[in-house]
Amino acid sequence: MNRIALLFLLVVPQLAFAEAKQVDEFHWVDVERIVAIGDLHGDYDHYIAALRAAGLVDKKGKWSGGETHLVQTGDIPDRGPDTRKIIEHITKLAKQARRKGGMVHDLIGNHEAMNMYGDLRYVSAGEYEAFVTKRSESLRDRYYEAYLNNLQAQDPEAFAALPENYREEWNARYPLGWVEHRMAWDPAWNPDGEYADWVLEKKVAIQINDTIFLHGGISGFYCQNTLESLTTMVRDSLANFDPAQPGIVEDEFGPLWYRGLSGVEPQAPMETVDAILQEHGASHIVVGHTPTQGVIWPNYDAKVIMIDTGIANAYGGHVGYLEITPEGLFAGYPQEKLPLPASNEGQVAYLRQVILQDPDNPYLKQRLQQMTQPAEPAPAEETVVATETEDDGQVSESIEFAAPPPMPICGIVQ
Repeated sequence: MNRIALLFLLVVPQLAFAEAKQVDEFHWVDVERIVAIGDLHGDYDHYIAALRAAGLVDKKGKWSGGETHLVQTGDIPDRGPDTRKIIEHITKLAKQARRKGGMVHDLIGNHEAMNMYGDLRYVSAGEYEAFVTKRSESLRDRYYEAYLNNLQAQDPEAFAALPENYREEWNARYPLGWVEHRMAWDPAWNPDGEYADWVLEKKVAIQINDTIFLHGGISGFYCQNTLESLTTMVRDSLANFDPAQPGIVEDEFGPLWYRGLSGVEPQAPMETVDAILQEHGASHIVVGHTPTQGVIWPNYDAKVIMIDTGIANAYGGHVGYLEITPEGLFAGYPQEKLPLPASNEGQVAYLRQVILQDPDNPYLKQRLQQMTQPAEPAPAEETVVATETEDDGQVSESIEFAAPPPMPICGIVQ
């Protein structure tokens, strides 16, 4: 064997199978394969379908992804009934992955935060039912009596004015399982709540190789913040939530809510995206939060990748995942895995390929029509509304801006 061949055998295996390293709590390098999935919203079956499509679990739902790093970008709760089931599974999956050299990173989304500080608008009836036990009725009765006693002491007139059917109204407002749900999620109710602790152990943003992952996005206000500082601020705000000063967890430009990297006004300029990447030494930012209705979508010349395909049934059950390997970035779907275009110029051709896999998806065809026959832009002075819609087309969340506020290209929040 000549020297060149011997050198090849000695060197190439080390390059091809470099061991993944954790630089610190928020950074990993030399990871050979990364899979990222977006918002799950209480849909266990489609969550498992996404993991199976990516080859991460076997028929029994156990880890089969080897040394892959799985990133789930938040919003496990709400809209569907299976939040507890998903959290229990993904927690076990993380332990299984570690034993095989892989990792599971589940990040904090705005709906994890909402469940902690008591914004329960999107909690489905099935979520409360999942907490029901034989003790639920007596537990709710005790809470009701405590509420009445407090109301009588604090506001006797309001207590005296309660209607005769008030208990029926109360039961409708606070179904069985509601008390247990609050005890599990809200630190103000229970400092040792199971899911409050689970959230407070999670991170807001991480970086694996040259890619940043988080739920909403990074705006110009938070461009210079470290990934650690984003997590610290969110954890502190959730652990000591003050409705009068909610801070970062309700900031529409904060990492849990910002949609400006996903095409929603006020959009981040390319200068901000480039500044964020330069600040972190990264090439890509991966975000969930803003539904794409069925497509892993590259934005800003593929510097930003949107992965909230609408996996949950509430958004159409569009299973999809992002895969990152040394060979490049790929969009995975149940039928086929497609390479992501490296620039905006390749978006139309890529979208046509996705439509071939999902020809009955009207949202993809609408997106294609908008791209090939763009409408006139709205006047700058008009109100812009960023929405999430249910599968039936009804708006379920919105954020309104009378006009885009002034935003720095790359600032810092402390």
